[in-house]
Amino acid sequence: MKLSHFQFDLPKELLAEFPSEHRDEARLMVIDRKKQTIEHKTFKDVIDYFDDGDVLILNNTKVFPARLYGNKEKTGARIEVFLLRELNAEQRLWDVLVDPARKIRIGNKLYFGDDDSLVAEVIDNTTSRGRTLRFLYDGSYEEFRKKLTELGETPIPKYISRDVTPEDAERYQTIYAKEEGAVAAPTAGLHFSKHLLKKLEIKGIKFAEVTLHVGLGTFNPVEVEDLSKHKMDSEELKITQAACDIVNDAKVHKKRICTVGTTSMRAVESSVSSHGTLNPFDGWTNKFVFPPHEFTIPTCMITNFHTPKSTLLMMVSAFCGHDLMKRAYEEAIKEEYKFYSYGDAMLII
Repeated sequence: MKLSHFQFDLPKELLAEFPSEHRDEARLMVIDRKKQTIEHKTFKDVIDYFDDGDVLILNNTKVFPARLYGNKEKTGARIEVFLLRELNAEQRLWDVLVDPARKIRIGNKLYFGDDDSLVAEVIDNTTSRGRTLRFLYDGSYEEFRKKLTELGETPIPKYISRDVTPEDAERYQTIYAKEEGAVAAPTAGLHFSKHLLKKLEIKGIKFAEVTLHVGLGTFNPVEVEDLSKHKMDSEELKITQAACDIVNDAKVHKKRICTVGTTSMRAVESSVSSHGTLNPFDGWTNKFVFPPHEFTIPTCMITNFHTPKSTLLMMVSAFCGHDLMKRAYEEAIKEEYKFYSYGDAMLII
């Protein structure tokens, strides 16, 4: 398959600016691969497709407030700093993106907060927008991290043109988020309310948690026509033995195994044994799933509606079948489903 197969016209008004009022009341498109059918439901109806012993694989990563605004020394120019990952806790070194990048050179200092209580020095250029910063702060590591959280803003996606609201801090986070480290939410999971998870649990559905810290690379559009030439950014991944046991037991008993989101899918597909079982994992993955791909563990997936030419769309195509996915997307646009992070969802069975 070529990049051009993943181009489609997405009306701008279908990009979701706000989440649905209640988490589990977004719309849900149900796609049956065997029957080649498409149904329209509400997200809380997802419970009707699972039975006792089935498994949902959840990504429990937690988004941290990664977007900071600082001022450049001398000129006072306002600079956006997007924290990507911590490189060294002791030296307070961080890998970041800066905007506007042309103004930021090695040796520059940036000041944060009304009282300039946090200062960062640029010590390296990594990419055109990428920089390595050393933060200078009088206080313990815990106090420094607290300060970052205090000054940081929820990193809602750039396509959302409105300002961040206090509600975003809660809504751009799954309710089962535990392990801090993501700069973007695993958005399919945003649709689960506490009430819905409880009902699934009562019905006997099991939850296997994995941790994949979502980086910005997830959203990088693919720019090469030959998909096999695309390089994914690496993301930190942890899969415990306990999660493997839940998934592998369900596989033995031929239960439904559903990955919640493309990040959970990438996590499990990064750690499949030669026997087709899930292995524990602790490291980094740059797995790129695109058609054709043989899936050994998941039998269904929940995902949002993705943007053209994205790696996420390619994964969905590989799982759903390209023609059926195309049909589903055409119908989604016709029926005015909302796309992207705060958008509606699809269940592919």
